[in-house]
Amino acid sequence: MTDQPSGIPLTDDEHTLLRRAAFGAIALVSQADPGFLAAFKESMAGSQALQAAPEDVRSLLSEGGRFPTPPTGTPEQVEAAVLRDLARAVQVLAAKAPRQVAGFRQVVLAAADLVAGADRGVTPAEQGTVDRVREALSGGLAGEPPVGDTAGDAPRHD
Repeated sequence: MTDQPSGIPLTDDEHTLLRRAAFGAIALVSQADPGFLAAFKESMAGSQALQAAPEDVRSLLSEGGRFPTPPTGTPEQVEAAVLRDLARAVQVLAAKAPRQVAGFRQVVLAAADLVAGADRGVTPAEQGTVDRVREALSGGLAGEPPVGDTAGDAPRHD
């Protein structure tokens, strides 16, 4: 378990959830516009975004637990599982490390945006997936504006 700034320690399972949610969001956006070269460029963009994250968010994604097993099933089932993981990750952080919520959401959304724009710009399918990721990251926090409602929430790299 790892102590979080001003929070309760996260378990290994919770760290695994955070990783699964972040990497799942990247994979969802990448799969929205299939193609081998596109997938390669998009996975590189997503990895670079996570590496460029502030140290506190990188530690959330690297400490404890094991490398997550991606969800399986139909594309719809996988998307539903990833979106649930994103919402649950935000809930866990809100309960245990509230000062980490905004950073986690911003990094995941920035990574999703970079992935969407990594190959030939953002397609409508990719934008729809990014919008669903944004909604999942915004859900369940009373009094919090949806991510992306203000310019400072998630820098876009269009």
